[in-house]
Amino acid sequence: MACYFRRTIAEQVSRTMGVPSERILPHIHAGSVHRKGESPDFWLFLKSVLDDPLEAAHYQEKAEQLTDKLVSDSVISESGLERGVLTFKVNRPLLVKKVMDKIRQDGTTYGFQSEILSNVPKGLTLVEYSSPNIAKKFHVGHLRSTIIGNFIANLKEAAGNKVLRVNYLGDWGLQFGLLGAGFSKFGCEEKLKSNALQHLFEVYVKVNAAVEKDEETKLSAYEFMRELDSGHPQALSLWTHFRGLSIEEYAKVYKRLGVEFDEYSGESLYRQKSQDVLNLLRSKNILQITNCQHIMFGRIKGMKTRRGEVIFLDDVLDEARARMLQNMAKAGTTKATEDPAETAEKIGVAALIIQDFKGPLQADYSFSWDLALQSTGDTGVFLQYTHARLQSLLTLWSTREDDDFSVSCLQEPSAIATLQHLL
Repeated sequence: MACYFRRTIAEQVSRTMGVPSERILPHIHAGSVHRKGESPDFWLFLKSVLDDPLEAAHYQEKAEQLTDKLVSDSVISESGLERGVLTFKVNRPLLVKKVMDKIRQDGTTYGFQSEILSNVPKGLTLVEYSSPNIAKKFHVGHLRSTIIGNFIANLKEAAGNKVLRVNYLGDWGLQFGLLGAGFSKFGCEEKLKSNALQHLFEVYVKVNAAVEKDEETKLSAYEFMRELDSGHPQALSLWTHFRGLSIEEYAKVYKRLGVEFDEYSGESLYRQKSQDVLNLLRSKNILQITNCQHIMFGRIKGMKTRRGEVIFLDDVLDEARARMLQNMAKAGTTKATEDPAETAEKIGVAALIIQDFKGPLQADYSFSWDLALQSTGDTGVFLQYTHARLQSLLTLWSTREDDDFSVSCLQEPSAIATLQHLL
């Protein structure tokens, strides 16, 4: 829809300059929306359109002459010049009508039907994220990988790609030799049934301590790993059992975060097969290296729960729910719900996710429970509150006809700023 306005601007500038509109169009960009004061809808850096060095030398003069020649019409109500950049303001009633009509037409796919995205190549995108080590509880260090990876997968899918979501587990190596040897010495089947990952973590801590003092335990770990590598049935059976229990527990945490995977893969799958596959592809001359990009991200610092230094992600999710329940109980405006704990869970998870998105992507950031759970400002709590208010308004006005509104009702600065964002 923004392309409609861009094309109109390009055509008017084209007629004034005598330059083909298709050459101008790529250089017209949406303006930034400012909270204080109204901002232009589009801008054009004229110098990027001028090829002639002589023209570029007289750029400011050229820009001023062009601005004087541009006229207001039914689409563009105002044009101007700011620090050498041509600016354009869209006719406000038309802006309201175009945006609202497009939202009603596209529904939940609004924003993904633009000309810009239609020209972007689409295909299969594999997104690998989270990737904890099995037989260990989900550490909070995997939180950012999970949230960022899931966001990228959702965005790629919404833009029309077929997305394969892969969780590449750390499920092989000496740690399983240690765990196998440790379980025979410190393991308990009853504890494994009641809280699998917590018990495996306890076993892992104990066996690591034992290895420091006891050479025999270390040799037992290497022997168990050797049996795994050679495919010994008993060793493989125990490893498979630990792997299955781990994935089962992880799935519970992922469900709380609203995260799903198409494939649980891991190091074990490739320990023997990968080189054979690569050799086969090379021999047939069909091996290609493509579409691989690593998204770097910083760590979360200072996240603690009432239990002390945080170790496990489910502790963090429990903490978010507990704190949110406490805040809900204190707030005088909180409405009664059928399941306060479920409501607190959803708001708490949203608070964690939004707080993470606010942190710088490639740098460490300090976490604060007080900031994350604030009910005002750019927080997950306020986002959920706003969503609830909007749902109430939709329910209240659900009997109204879709086109039963006047564009004059959406002319105040806050409404225009929202429409600019949507544009």
